[in-house]
Amino acid sequence: MMVRFSRVLERGSVFAAFLRQKDWSSKFTTVKYSSTKAEPRLHRMEYQDAVCTLNTLQTNACALEQVRRERGHPQLQLQAMRGFLERAGLVVEELDHLNIIHVTGTKGKGSTCAFTEHILRSYGFRTGFYSSPHLVEVRERIRINGKPIGKELFTKYFWQVYGRLYETKDTHGGSMPAYFRFLTILAFHVFLQEKVDLAVIEVGIGGAYDCTNIIRRPWVCGIASLGIDHTSILGDTIEKIAWQKGGIFKPGVPAFTVKQPDGPMMVLKERAKEIGCPLWVCPELEEYPADSEPLRLGLAGHHQRSNASLALQLSHSWLQRRCLPDQSIPSPADESKGVSPAAGFQPSPIMAKGLEDTEWPGRTQTLKHGPVTYFLDGAHTTRSMLACVSWFSKVASQHERTTGSVSALVLWSECYCSTPQGSETLQPCLSYWCHAILTLLCSAPTSQRPLHHVTQTNKTSMSPWKTCSPVAWTTRGAGACSTARKRSPAPSCSSPATLSPWWQPSAAAKP
Repeated sequence: MMVRFSRVLERGSVFAAFLRQKDWSSKFTTVKYSSTKAEPRLHRMEYQDAVCTLNTLQTNACALEQVRRERGHPQLQLQAMRGFLERAGLVVEELDHLNIIHVTGTKGKGSTCAFTEHILRSYGFRTGFYSSPHLVEVRERIRINGKPIGKELFTKYFWQVYGRLYETKDTHGGSMPAYFRFLTILAFHVFLQEKVDLAVIEVGIGGAYDCTNIIRRPWVCGIASLGIDHTSILGDTIEKIAWQKGGIFKPGVPAFTVKQPDGPMMVLKERAKEIGCPLWVCPELEEYPADSEPLRLGLAGHHQRSNASLALQLSHSWLQRRCLPDQSIPSPADESKGVSPAAGFQPSPIMAKGLEDTEWPGRTQTLKHGPVTYFLDGAHTTRSMLACVSWFSKVASQHERTTGSVSALVLWSECYCSTPQGSETLQPCLSYWCHAILTLLCSAPTSQRPLHHVTQTNKTSMSPWKTCSPVAWTTRGAGACSTARKRSPAPSCSSPATLSPWWQPSAAAKP
């Protein structure tokens, strides 16, 4: 650990030395949004150097002090974000050209964004997509046409933005943006440079004071399912959380929400009226008329149906503005009766194909690795855990009937699973498992959160993971799925890996 940290410091000092060179600052300040060609890069300023430097923003002392200051005055967060944006060579007005779709929610906002981006990409538009967190590499957070930006582009744009911020830090009390703020600025910079036709932006936490909310004029906004999460930041009731989420509404900008409980729905309605934002509630997916077959989704689980409906409304609204720019935005029919229902229009074949082809790794994902099948999800709240259990129980039951056994690894990204409530929620899953390990991802540096662990069952190993805390490890003999479960000691997290990472099939698994 000390060796790795010393390397980060070494790289940082090398970069600082370059900044002190004569004429270096001009290399940053003269960059314009006119070219995407790779610029000359300094010796050693490579992709891994960029990642190591980025990671120093996670524990930067100035950043931590800044967070403490702003916690009592959340409006300062957006002021600080605007300041960092300007120091990076951008202005808020430039973001208006990104034709943004802004999406928040407690659960499902990432899946909604993935559906929306894929639909509009299917129409031939050049898309930008900013999401969080990443699963394997930080580049996943910033996507062009559905693909994480390449290492070359990430490195080039990273040093452009970091350099501008670094060279101005002394005149701003030594402050640098924290990790998520920096990546948000970087995403805006990338999308402007790459001249995307639209950008789908997923809110980080909340909405009103999230750093993505410096956006002034999105084309349309969406709110996915609301629930209780991040209570220390957003509030301890779902109504307080709804108030925060409704903070992304903008005057005259159409907004859509999935069906919400009465309390938060009333808050969203009041926020929309206060801000001057027309708000509609999405219909059920079954309410969209279809010529023949029902709509099929590329993401598994019944809970994805509301996300798909929201994505249809967002993409349809965006396309209407793009293709019919002179069309005025209608107001909800009767505000006295609540939020108006959005129309269940007939999706075009392109929309239907976009929904069906959408992929979003790590979310209700089934993955085969040789003879083993893994079921992956990132649930970390009670509601999302229940949705995950429902999905897993169904798909595992089908898999068991087809193959006679199930080998599964289900992953979560928070420590909720280790609580009594979490363990009770997981019980329905365990009845389907043969040779299965349930593991828990605890806190670790964001840059080191791939979807693989050191776990071992039936002589099958996965790639190394810093910390894993199995909460249940069941082992049953091959072909003995009906026998009682037998608890076994948890596997060691320090075991050496014997297979390549999950996204690279092992030699034994290749035909």
